[in-house]
Amino acid sequence: MPFIPAPVIIALVVIILAIVFLSMGYVKAPPDMAYIISGIKKKSKIVIGKASIRIPFFERLDKLNLRLIPIDVKTSNAVPTADYININVDATVNVKISNEPEKLRLAAENFLNKPTEYIAGVAREVLEGNVREIVGKMRLEEMVSDRQKFATLVKENAEPDLAAMGLDIISFNVQNFVDGNQVIENLGIDNIVKIQKAAAIARAESERDIKVAQASADKESNDAAVAAQTEIAKKQNELAIKKSELQMEADTKKAMADAAYEIQKEEQRKTIEITTANADIAKQEREIELKQKEVAVKEQALNAEIKKQAEAEKYAAQQKADAALYQRQREAEAKKFEYEKEAEARKAQAEAERFAREQEAAGIRAVGEAEAAAIQAKGLAEAEAMEKKAEAYAKYNKAAVAEMMIKVLPDIAAKVAEPLTQIDKITIIGGGDGGNGVDQVAGNVPVVMAKVFESMKEATGIDLAEIINADSYDAKVNRNINVSGIDSVNLVVKDETTEK
Repeated sequence: MPFIPAPVIIALVVIILAIVFLSMGYVKAPPDMAYIISGIKKKSKIVIGKASIRIPFFERLDKLNLRLIPIDVKTSNAVPTADYININVDATVNVKISNEPEKLRLAAENFLNKPTEYIAGVAREVLEGNVREIVGKMRLEEMVSDRQKFATLVKENAEPDLAAMGLDIISFNVQNFVDGNQVIENLGIDNIVKIQKAAAIARAESERDIKVAQASADKESNDAAVAAQTEIAKKQNELAIKKSELQMEADTKKAMADAAYEIQKEEQRKTIEITTANADIAKQEREIELKQKEVAVKEQALNAEIKKQAEAEKYAAQQKADAALYQRQREAEAKKFEYEKEAEARKAQAEAERFAREQEAAGIRAVGEAEAAAIQAKGLAEAEAMEKKAEAYAKYNKAAVAEMMIKVLPDIAAKVAEPLTQIDKITIIGGGDGGNGVDQVAGNVPVVMAKVFESMKEATGIDLAEIINADSYDAKVNRNINVSGIDSVNLVVKDETTEK
């Protein structure tokens, strides 16, 4: 057996002891548990869902359950609401120990090594107190109609209290509201009646709206037909006017194009004539020069010695005269060209002014025609209206006219008597013929009415006095009365028992 040195043995023993020591302190926390390692450090170490090392004999390991804790929260006795109705509340709540490090340390201080029932009991007392507080602030109808709002208010009110213990509210659901006086049930009945009433009103309003909509649709259909026919007539008028405008514009442009073509043609003709004239002048000048040179050569040959000096002077004078003649010809041509251009410019200006006046005249003529057409249409419409009115009046016979006049007799009498109502005080001096002045003043009214009847008879041929007397005693006794002035109509009064 080989010899093992002492240092090696010591090292192996140390290693083995370290491995055993570490295996004893190795911990691995599941996700739903919080391992709290405390002892050496002032601040405890929290392990959730991972592994860690705890120093044996020097550090302590405690566990906190992070699972949900269901709690049934019920008020032990009835709680009055904001409208003083006693109710009981039944709710289910889920709480758990928070994962946040600070809240987890608070939970460790409050619930370490405590059973789940203890944690649920403490949380239930806190939640029940907050439920009572919120019930006292809300009306019954509001709580019943909006349970989510009630649950949110309770949750928001209880969260600070539970957070101070290291707990979180995961859910808060209201199961039921119960009252001993059947107030909630009566609220439902009231809502049912309201719904039925609203449904009946809505049905009546719907039927009314259908009738109104049908009438409106008929009216709109008629209006649309009239509007469509009116629009068609307007469009046809606009089309005719547009065609006239387009034709006038086409004629105007054609006239402008013809005038421009004639002006261009005249300019080209003048240019050709000027160029031809210039060419002829140059040709003549060239021929003159050639002839002069030929004459000079012949004369020089004949008189080479004698006439040399004279011919030279003559030639020089002749050249000078030719140059002056050429210069005058060029100036004359230039003036002629300027005069022609000026004449052309004046002619073009005159053409433009004439075209502008023609356009202005055409515009004035179009406006006049449009106004004449509008006046003609208006006159035709007024004439047609007067013709319709005349036809309507022609249908009234004398009986109808008499009826209309009889209807306005009270107004006529009121207007005749109106001056008497303006008299505040009357002083009568003497009566004459045994009568008093009052009788004379009052008697003027019938006299004026009689004058009105006579005037109407003379103007229309209708005797209103006879028409009014048709209801007199004599008329009823004789049973047969002839009233003149109403198309010779015989008015026969029969007994009441006789069929009308």
